[in-house]
Amino acid sequence: MRPLLVSLFVLALVTAWALVAPPPWAAAQDVNDIIARSIRAFYYAGSDVKTKVAMRLLTADGQERTRKLTMLRRDVEEGGDQKYFLYFNEPADVRGTAFLVWKYPTKDDDRWLYLPALDLVRRVAAKDARSSFVGSDFTYEDISGRDVNQDTHTLFGVVALDGKQCYKTKSAPKTAAEYASKISWISTQSFLPLREEYYTAAGEKYKVFTADQVEKVGDYWTITKRTMRNLRTGHRTEVIFTGTAYDLGIPDSVFTERSLRNPPQQWIG
Repeated sequence: MRPLLVSLFVLALVTAWALVAPPPWAAAQDVNDIIARSIRAFYYAGSDVKTKVAMRLLTADGQERTRKLTMLRRDVEEGGDQKYFLYFNEPADVRGTAFLVWKYPTKDDDRWLYLPALDLVRRVAAKDARSSFVGSDFTYEDISGRDVNQDTHTLFGVVALDGKQCYKTKSAPKTAAEYASKISWISTQSFLPLREEYYTAAGEKYKVFTADQVEKVGDYWTITKRTMRNLRTGHRTEVIFTGTAYDLGIPDSVFTERSLRNPPQQWIG
């Protein structure tokens, strides 16, 4: 066989192998590591955090409602159990509403909601985790996240998103969830999710999350502005985080059912 024909034959074999052989980044363990690092970057930065949250709820025709709250979070174990306390400061009709989460990666979270108008503390059932969080386009589950092992993950590769290099992944819940699949663009630099698209079992894209602003706060990359859009209704929720501070030594006593009715003023002010 002539040298040129040999070279072309070898090139054809290599090309064919490349088309059928999985690339090295496609290993299941690699994608699970990426998702696990993303969860730690998004939900576990620092040993604890305090931040002020301004939430805008916008309808398709331009009507707007606002919410202002303080969020506290404490890690019981890095990458493991966590506790969240959210206290609503504004507007007047929701002031005093408080939300407490004890998050467990390997079982259903414990969630409590305090409604001051009724002076009522109620447990939020596991099935309610996929319900709207105080009328926003975020769910209760969006607030505290999911465990890496709750979904089956696929890595498509490294792609560019608005000039930033990202891992593009797909996550499909192993049991019933709000969505049938989720496509994520995870920054290769910060491991924060910069965009997430949610799909139904029929393949309809119905909800989109975007990280609109990412900043370095102390030692930690932080999404300081984010938006969730409901593509069915045109409704969207914009969230801005200010005054964020990590590693403050927030005591465990803050994250108790007692704090729902008697919020710790030194931490929510």
